[in-house]
Amino acid sequence: MDFWNRLIGGTGSSSGLQRRKEQPHASGPEQRIARFKRHTWRNAREHDEISQDFFREYIKRLTDMLIEEEKRPDRHCMTFAYEQQIYIALSKIGQGARLDVVKEVITTFSTLVDTEDENFLGQESFAHSLMDFLRRTSERLSPNFSNEFVELLFNISAKIRQAPSILPIWFNYMSPAERGEDYETLGPQQRFAGVTNKDEFPLFYLLIEFVYSEGRVGDFARTGLLYIIEAAKPGSDLEKWMVESDLATLMASGLGALYSQLSRKLVMTYPEKEQPTILTLSDYSASELTYEAEASTSPEFQTHLETFLSYLIFWQDVLNHCKSVEMKQTLLDHFRILFLQQLLYPSLLESSDIDGGSAVAVLTYVRVILDTLEHPEIINLILSYLMALPEQLPTPIKGPPTPSVARRRKSLDLLTEAAKADSKPSPDLFNLVDLILTSLKSRSQQTVAATLRLVSIILRKHHAYSIGTMLKVARLEEGAPDRTIGAHNKEMKLLFSMVQKIGVEDDSGTDAYEMYLKDNLELLECHPCSAKALAIKNPQEGAREMKREGDTGKGPKDLYTHTLRLDDPLLKSVVELLSTFFSNSVETNLILTCVIVDLASCCYMKPEGWLLFDPAYYEYDDDADDFDEWEELIEEAEMGDGVLEELERKQMRGLRRARKEPGCRKIPPVLEVLQGLTTQIMAYKREIPDLDGKLCERKNAFRLTDHLNEAMSHAPLPSTTASSTTRSGNPVFDTLRAAVSPNSTLRTSQFDGSGYSTPSRPSTKMSARGLFFPPSPPSMGSPGRPSSSSAMAAGSHSMAFGSQLADTITRKVRSLHPAQFMPPPPEEEGSDVGTGRSGTPVEGGSIGTGIGEGQGQGQGQSKVEREFSLSHLLTNILILQGKEMGYLDP
Repeated sequence: MDFWNRLIGGTGSSSGLQRRKEQPHASGPEQRIARFKRHTWRNAREHDEISQDFFREYIKRLTDMLIEEEKRPDRHCMTFAYEQQIYIALSKIGQGARLDVVKEVITTFSTLVDTEDENFLGQESFAHSLMDFLRRTSERLSPNFSNEFVELLFNISAKIRQAPSILPIWFNYMSPAERGEDYETLGPQQRFAGVTNKDEFPLFYLLIEFVYSEGRVGDFARTGLLYIIEAAKPGSDLEKWMVESDLATLMASGLGALYSQLSRKLVMTYPEKEQPTILTLSDYSASELTYEAEASTSPEFQTHLETFLSYLIFWQDVLNHCKSVEMKQTLLDHFRILFLQQLLYPSLLESSDIDGGSAVAVLTYVRVILDTLEHPEIINLILSYLMALPEQLPTPIKGPPTPSVARRRKSLDLLTEAAKADSKPSPDLFNLVDLILTSLKSRSQQTVAATLRLVSIILRKHHAYSIGTMLKVARLEEGAPDRTIGAHNKEMKLLFSMVQKIGVEDDSGTDAYEMYLKDNLELLECHPCSAKALAIKNPQEGAREMKREGDTGKGPKDLYTHTLRLDDPLLKSVVELLSTFFSNSVETNLILTCVIVDLASCCYMKPEGWLLFDPAYYEYDDDADDFDEWEELIEEAEMGDGVLEELERKQMRGLRRARKEPGCRKIPPVLEVLQGLTTQIMAYKREIPDLDGKLCERKNAFRLTDHLNEAMSHAPLPSTTASSTTRSGNPVFDTLRAAVSPNSTLRTSQFDGSGYSTPSRPSTKMSARGLFFPPSPPSMGSPGRPSSSSAMAAGSHSMAFGSQLADTITRKVRSLHPAQFMPPPPEEEGSDVGTGRSGTPVEGGSIGTGIGEGQGQGQGQSKVEREFSLSHLLTNILILQGKEMGYLDP
């Protein structure tokens, strides 16, 4: 208590200290408090530097004593501060003090807020004093204490969430009549924008100012605002205030501002030292940045994208925590008008494939938005608008709407009518599906890859919205022909025959097939559509189901058993891209195979007709021996059990036919293209005799990379010495990088005594979906250095591998047209063998299609000859084999 007496009775100036020596102490604490408040307030206004130093020191000692007292059972100082309302003096000091004093005042207020013994937050005087201080401080906030400032706001929100009874102390709701304004006289735009009422709930607006910030400041502000929104119960004054306020406008405008910070043109790149190995072992080269274009790996873009996605997740959290249906609908209305209609859709409409990256940018942004969000209502709003689905009616509200909601809804209707009367294009004329189908025919591999990524996300996470929009499907009614076990056996024989043709001798097909079965089983079980089919109580799917049942309008189509129509534009584009598989970029092929898997992963999508044989086109050749065998079985059954019923006879004959392998009049387009690609590989093998050996070497390179990455992830990094300026790398992959990096020639790595090549690159991490160069290898012997024998072995292996890799990069091959699929005449065999070029020139035909007439042809666009390296061909063949390759993380 002596410290408190000294603090309250002391002064902050040298003259005051002199008077304190001359005058006796005041007899009572009330007099000392009054003198303290008068003196400190005068000094704070006069900006006396000496008094400011005293304030900072005394307030810091005050805070330390309060914190120290928390460990004791008796808290006399905290009780004294509560009874004497010392926070009033602190607020006045902080409002006019130096910034370093302000920081100490924030710390003291945080200590008072966190205490559980005294109800500071329940005192109206405390709320007014603290809010006066916070509002004044927000006008001159310093980065030195911005974290502490927002954390104090968050602590207050958390206390309100824990004790909702104290909310009226911090929130003073006033009706429009009490404010002296007539809400009915406001125009539609003013009503839609809402009314700013900072004086009624200053804490709320202080938090809103920081929800767009990065790092901890933004996290604290968004979480604190969520706590307040969660406290707005249906029918409460806080709910009415939020609906009438400009909260929805501020949130939607903030999201639009963050979206506008993203680059209008984007080029997808990879860090040079973290480029996936699968891209390095191909003809991949980083795209050049055009005017105003930005690389996807630039730190500035990554920061802006992360901030935008954080705020987007905040939107989703608000919808999840909001208990008011009226407030939720108001937020969704503003999201649609201020973000979708005014920003996202115009950027989609203005995107182009010829201006150097705007199409890539908008396709990427839509993809990350759909991949980030999970809330069914906001997903339904985005896809319904961008895909021009029938307009979703608002969720009906039980009971009559409040006057504020009715006024806001009327304003929204007026704005919607005005937007329809405007001459601007709408999704009814050009929507996201049109952009997807157009971009898939682009000449830019970046645009095609970005489009395929978006298609994959829609098919994998939001399949119901693709039916009837992105996909033209045929509904399979009950009683339609089913696939038979005989047809399944024939299809499996056909697929395994292709695997044998494109494989090499060292393939272990059984183990790989078992892994594929497990992976595909997991894909089927984890697909969102499987939850309903398997009657699994998935919370996310349950929310979607409740949303569909509660809507009176039309949303995504109800799921039903269907298959792709052969005239589906997306299927045609996929088939066309698949037909040029070997000349495509590796990145495009990886995502293309993922799209095909996503198409077939939905349990409601049947593969008949487009991927596997259609049962409607089965053809059977009656085999007399097989027929007699089954007739004997029927006769034996009749002798044992009497006369069989006609139905049983029919079932047994049907079983006989189901076990028989049928023919098919019509080959599915995807299966036909796969057969054509297999034939092309056979043609390449005839023209390149050492192709099988090169495939084995390439496959071993990927396996070695995978094993080293796995070893590096479980081993400690080698110790570094002060003399080393760069981290050491693996000699095998240093040579590999030297061989494949642009503007470089193959060179023998120089090794020091430790067995590591110098110079080397920094270590990189392994992606879960891609193969990357491994970091420095761990020591197999001593903790810091590998053995000399292992270094020599690594060096010899790296030189041999580098030589082989350089050979595959310099050798060029051409794309094949269908005439080259057949074996060449005997006299032409061996021509140009070993030169690295295809022995038969290409004469302007289609590029290695091998598909039916009319399929895989561009609309009014003739295919041109493409030339690529043997290394590119090897990697694409391995992707087609589907072994050792993982999906490249976008």
